Amino acid sequence: MVALSSLQVVLFRPPQDLSLHKCRPRSFIKCRIAEPTGEPAPLGQKTKYIDGFFEKAFMTLFARKMEKFAAPAKNGTESKEMGWFGYDYESFVDASRRVMQGRNRTQQQEVVREVLLSMLPPGAPEQFKKLFPPTKWAAEFNAALTVPFFQWLVGPSEVVEVEVNGEKQRSGVHIKKCRYLENSGCVGMCVNMCKIPTQDFFTNEFGLPLTMIPNFEDMSCEMVYGQVPPPFEEDPVAKQPCLADICTIANPNSSICPKLEA
Repeated sequence: MVALSSLQVVLFRPPQDLSLHKCRPRSFIKCRIAEPTGEPAPLGQKTKYIDGFFEKAFMTLFARKMEKFAAPAKNGTESKEMGWFGYDYESFVDASRRVMQGRNRTQQQEVVREVLLSMLPPGAPEQFKKLFPPTKWAAEFNAALTVPFFQWLVGPSEVVEVEVNGEKQRSGVHIKKCRYLENSGCVGMCVNMCKIPTQDFFTNEFGLPLTMIPNFEDMSCEMVYGQVPPPFEEDPVAKQPCLADICTIANPNSSICPKLEA
């Protein structure tokens, strides 16, 4: 889902001689953590956020697109009747959960791809490839964009130094406690509705490799722009069990999250 940062970058051509230190994107799309410490809540507690006008607009945009593929809500209410600011983060996550119903892993990921493509202007992937060939600069620039524009989606994050193909670069993003995983509590949703489709979208549609490494023990996540993701079968997440204590659809009798099975 982080692929939507492309909406911000394909509409203008960034100066090619701009150093990373001079291109720190500032965004008015920024939710606020309501915790007294200003940091995500400790593991086992759900972080409280204060979402504003633009955050709810993005939630609604995502949710409405996903509702087209989602199973009906249990309460029978037609989500399309909700106003532009009638969605909150929980209803956005609920739409994601209902998209998973009746679909296997591959089908869930394909839905996300279709949603992402539907939110981009015509020719955006081709334009992105021209503006951002797979270079160190492009990887670092996209990492810098991710932090301000997607706090509403994943929570607070920061750019960190990583090693890609033996070279150190600031193209990593450390998500302190992923809001999406925290609210869904579901390994399958994290992998099928975020990690894999986002990796594939950047790597295959945009031509800029991206690897996402979720940590299910503390709900943090590492994003590494410029690093080619491994095949699913070789990715450690392929063997991840359910978060049985918090997932509402967990199967405690399975050694692997059922939603990760083909």
